[in-house]
Amino acid sequence: MLFGRKNSRRYALGRFAGDSLARTKNSNSNNHRGRLDIIADILDASASGVKKTYLMYHCNLSFVQMKGYSHFLLNKGLMRMISENGNGGSRLLEATDKGKEFLKAYRGLKALMK
Repeated sequence: MLFGRKNSRRYALGRFAGDSLARTKNSNSNNHRGRLDIIADILDASASGVKKTYLMYHCNLSFVQMKGYSHFLLNKGLMRMISENGNGGSRLLEATDKGKEFLKAYRGLKALMK
């Protein structure tokens, strides 16, 4: 018994076929978004000032993820918090000029990669 099983030949073929399938899966499994992709999605959606919940649903993020990304973007100056009607209304997130420049550079890099 080659692999310690009765049907060792079938097991061996399945094992090697599975290996090639795994390699194929890994080479094509780049469907997950990276940090930069998520940041670009958030900045794109917040160009005109939106609520945090809108960004959560639009960018398909959990509350914890949205909280982390919004803190990061606010600290880096890529987004700012504004009031909806100027006097303490609901708080909106809006991309800053720096955030819009980041988005422009991101799109340029993505275009080069095609």
